[in-house]
Parts: sequence; C-alpha cells; structure tokens
Amino acid sequence: MKAFSTWHAGLADLSPANFGLVMATGIVALAAGMVGFAAIAHAMFLLNVALYAVLWVLYLLRLALHPRRCLRDLADHATGPGYFTVVAASGVLASEALVQGRDATAGLALGVVTLVLWALFTYAIFFAFIVKSGKPALAQGISGSWLLAVVATQSVALVSALLSPHLAAGLRPLPNLLALAMWLWSGVLYLWIMALIFYRFMFLRLAPEELVPSYWINMGALAISTLAGALLIQQAPAAPWLQQMLPFVKGVTLLYWAAGSWWIPVLLLLGIWRHGVRRYPLRYEPLYWGLVFPLGMYAACTWQMDKALDIHLLEGLARLFLYAGLLAWLLTFAGLVGRLAGQVRSRAA
Repeated sequence: MKAFSTWHAGLADLSPANFGLVMATGIVALAAGMVGFAAIAHAMFLLNVALYAVLWVLYLLRLALHPRRCLRDLADHATGPGYFTVVAASGVLASEALVQGRDATAGLALGVVTLVLWALFTYAIFFAFIVKSGKPALAQGISGSWLLAVVATQSVALVSALLSPHLAAGLRPLPNLLALAMWLWSGVLYLWIMALIFYRFMFLRLAPEELVPSYWINMGALAISTLAGALLIQQAPAAPWLQQMLPFVKGVTLLYWAAGSWWIPVLLLLGIWRHGVRRYPLRYEPLYWGLVFPLGMYAACTWQMDKALDIHLLEGLARLFLYAGLLAWLLTFAGLVGRLAGQVRSRAA
C-alpha cells in the first residue's frame, strides 16, 4: 500500500516537461544520421520510440488519476509551457519516422498528431494565461520554457516540409504552405517572447536558482527555425510560388542561425557563473533536456543550412556540436537513470 501511495504521489508530481527527453533524443539521433553515424542514429531512434510510448502511458495515467492537477499545471505560467514538449516531441519523432524509418504512413500519422496537439495546447495555454485572475510578476512568470511554444510551432513546419516529398504532386503545395506559414508565425512569436526574456535578463535580478537550463531554448528556438528554413529552401524547386520567395527565406534563415550562434557564448558564461561562481549544485532535473535539445538542433540546423545555402564551410562546426550534444545526452540520461534508481531504493526502504 505504501509503494502504491508513493507511486501515486510521484505520478501527480510528474513534470509536464518530461517529453523533452524525446525531443533531445530525437534531434541528436537525426543529427547523428546526417553526419554519417548510422548505427548511433538507428539505436537512438528505436530508443526514442520506446520512450515516447512510455511517456504517453504515464501522462494518460496522470490525466486519468489527477485531472485537476493536470489542468492546474496547464494554466500555471511556470509549468504550462512545459506541455509544448509533447508537441515538439511528436514532431521530432514524426521527422525521425520519415527520415530514419522511411515510413511515410507513420510520419503522416505523427504529423497529424503534432498539428492537433499544437492547436490544442497553443490555444488552451495562452487562453488560460490571458483570462486567469491571479498572474505572477514578470520575474516569476517568464522563463526560457516559454520559447517551447516557438519550438512546437516550428516542429509542425519541419514535419510539413519533410512530408511534402512523400505525397502526390497535387497534394504537395498544402504542406509546403503550412510549413511556410508556421515558419513565419514562429518568427513573430519568438520576437514577442524573447523581448520579455531579454528585459528580464537586463533589468530584473537573476538569482542562480532562477537561471534554469531551459534558457538554452533561447538558442534552440532559433536553431529549429534555421532548420525549418533550410528545409523550405530545399523544397523550393518543387514549389514555384516558394521559389519566388527564396531570397527572403534564405536571408531570414541565415539571420536565425546568426542570432542563435550569438546566444551560445552568453549561455555558456551564464552556466559558468551559475555553477562555478555561485556554486549552484549540478543535479538532474527534466529541464536539462532543454539544454541537450538545442545542442543537437544547432548541429542539425548548421549541417542543413550549410547544404541549402551552398556555403560548404560549416560541416566541422556541425560535427563539434553533435559531439557536444551526444556527451550532454549521455550525462543527462545518466542523471535520469540515477534519479530513478534513487527513487526505487527509497521506496524499497
């Protein structure tokens, strides 16, 4: 009975951001496949399918057993954006199904799931934030996790662009148009949210415990925007109307990459300040997948942009960030295993 009670309470406290594990695993796998590490990419793809299924089981159980807690988290400024990891994880897995699994049916099914979840969570979360009466101050309400809304939107763009070549010629304009619309809207959404985060960084006190790992999404949101832009560029020959916009798409894609690159030294310095100077303990938490994901995404977007724009200078940089992403994934996964093992021991005691 005690074990069941502990498990029941643990399920209630399950963070909405845990699907970040699938996001991070999937993009590192995709980046590994791009640079030629086929065995690693395939193994991580299979692991990701299992992780995605397990997390869905856990979250459906949480919804059935703790519906009020789920809704409360959804309407909370601190935890609500974590639900966007469900959308982005579905989109990343759909991309893996198309690229690594070569399964257009699974890719289409997961793509539809991604789009439906995007619509559901986008409007539910932002509507709840707008109408709730008790709202936090900016310093307590905003964090890098808000940019998961941008990542979720761009994941729809990615799947749409990747799915287009698998469809009949007459159907291809629709996913290409959806990809372009989501790509453009994400840019606007990033500017809105990033303005608040930048203001928070520059004019409000930032304590070490408030500098959560999800602030790496400052860069990750731009990286996935770069990747979506690179895929749109590659789709342009099959879409005459997109071909007309190609100079604009190329310029904005390079802008996203340059802005994302600027964030990397800043975030590294902030990490050194948090853990090295202020001695904040380094321990596992689900938000650390929000650090792994941007590293893998930066590797993938740099690789694809280098090809799409015919730069042929950035392959080494893409490989460097893939190695960093793989190392970060291994360390974070080890932290997850250690956390789970510790919980099992405490329950047994």
